[in-house]
Amino acid sequence: MNRLACVVVVLAGFMTACAGDTIVLLPDDEGKTGTVAVLSDDGQERALISDAYETASVSSSSVSTKTQNADAVESEFGELLEGLPPPPESFLLYFVEGTSTLIDSSKSVLPSIFAEIERRPGAQVQVTGHTDTVGKQADNDALSKQRAKAIRDWLIDKGMDATLISAVGRGERELLVETGDETAEPANRRVQIIVR
Repeated sequence: MNRLACVVVVLAGFMTACAGDTIVLLPDDEGKTGTVAVLSDDGQERALISDAYETASVSSSSVSTKTQNADAVESEFGELLEGLPPPPESFLLYFVEGTSTLIDSSKSVLPSIFAEIERRPGAQVQVTGHTDTVGKQADNDALSKQRAKAIRDWLIDKGMDATLISAVGRGERELLVETGDETAEPANRRVQIIVR
């Protein structure tokens, strides 16, 4: 008998497998879901689920799908769902033009970031620095790294384990507000912090 294998492709949202043989597709915070494909050992698609709370029950010889509602999923899988980690939290901090100095309004966000980290045992933090398009690309790459490093250093000074923080700079790539070259845009002078 060909034992079925489960290959998961998640484009958005979350899924959880339980009882070893059931996959439940959960919506993200905005109610969006992705797609989960259940494949046999030889790579043949046996089922595709893409609706919120849709389930695929896998046995050694078949796959059956059904769509449930949130209450039914909570009733059946509530204990498992309570054990899921909270979704990532994202924070944006903004900087004075051409520097790695936070603007005053961003300084007040720092305690909230650290509180979120403390709330999560073993939290991992991704710090990504950005710039606007003023200046040379190489200079902006260096400045974005300086901004990310400044926030990383602050978190370490507050007691966070340095091995749980990654910091990178993206320069003027990935603009929050699309602009032309040599355009000063305060919203692009930022660091994004994602806490998982």
